[in-house]
Amino acid sequence: MPQTVLLAEDDRAIRHALERALTLEGYQVTAVADGVEALAQAHRTPPDVLVLDVMMPGIDGLQVCRVLRAEGDRTPILMLTALVETADRIAGLDAGADDYVVKPFDVEEVFARLRALLRRTSPPAPAEPAKPATPERYVRAAGLRMDPQARRAWRGERELELTRTEFELLELLARNAGIVLDHSTIYDRIWGYDFGPGSKNLAVYVGYLRRKLDQPGAPQLIHTVRGVGYVLRED
Repeated sequence: MPQTVLLAEDDRAIRHALERALTLEGYQVTAVADGVEALAQAHRTPPDVLVLDVMMPGIDGLQVCRVLRAEGDRTPILMLTALVETADRIAGLDAGADDYVVKPFDVEEVFARLRALLRRTSPPAPAEPAKPATPERYVRAAGLRMDPQARRAWRGERELELTRTEFELLELLARNAGIVLDHSTIYDRIWGYDFGPGSKNLAVYVGYLRRKLDQPGAPQLIHTVRGVGYVLRED
């Protein structure tokens, strides 16, 4: 069965071109022109992944994100944005998006980011009776406790509200606590694609993750090793 994409883009030329490219790539695409239609279609026939333009009349892409996440919908969301400021990208992540592409974009980059998002999306396992948690179930490092099965994480007693990408990035750093991971390694493990030295994607996610981890009086956990990458340690 082809994977399904719900595309919401108010620019007709971009919408038609991207719909055609995605269809040729093997996706089953439903294309709509605004956020109202996107929400209606997502409720009617939930897709495998959503591609949302940020700037749309009426309900924009950020509002669509917020509504779906508030409803508990965890479908991967890729944002299309002409806004290049870091604050604008953070607003998209804060709304619940998993990744973004800046316009004008290369369609191959869209394909690569969709493949990475869909690789990280697996169908839910059949429900089983609850079993007592065992110590081996958790990843522990620098005062963090992570449950990869339930996709939950805590710093001390405080539970962290993390998106899918944030959880996977933190888990990668926690499993390699004390080891400096270079940018290429992190891109490959988290996104499955190295977007090159000019990409700010990783820096945005690290900054957003730090804001959720840091707390008054507690040491910073994620450290930047300039020119190399990042390391998780409790100094």
